[in-house]
Amino acid sequence: MKQVLYIVDVQPSFSPPAQLVADIAELARSMPSVASVERHDETITPFERQLGWKPGKADDSLVAADRIFIKYGYAPPKEAVDYLRSLKPDRVLVCGIQADTCVLAAGFVFFDAGLQPTLIPWLTVGSSLDRSGALGARLWKHHFGAVLDGPEELGL
Repeated sequence: MKQVLYIVDVQPSFSPPAQLVADIAELARSMPSVASVERHDETITPFERQLGWKPGKADDSLVAADRIFIKYGYAPPKEAVDYLRSLKPDRVLVCGIQADTCVLAAGFVFFDAGLQPTLIPWLTVGSSLDRSGALGARLWKHHFGAVLDGPEELGL
């Protein structure tokens, strides 16, 4: 099975746990990997005006990936989707920060693009609403069905 890892916003602004960063980095070394980094442009996404928050200007991915795409807002950029589609994966394994927002948005975009988004819940944390990520995993299961139960399902 051809798999690609998509890493959502593992960057300093979201204060990811060190063990999460290390575990994602280890997995990224075992397969093709793509990461997103959230940047702020108020003319594109009104984070500061509406939410009183914005990601740091100098944030970079804390996980080395084969390709890194900058995004503005919740969803992956079109260029990342096009790149993933060009790899023709059987499934896109998704992990990272904010299971109930940005990670879920990636699932919708990948699903709509004809990809098979598959959540890795033990490598995903939620937003401040539910840091455990359980809400996001339940929503993912409801909308896309593909949620792995443990590392043995990675097929490595």
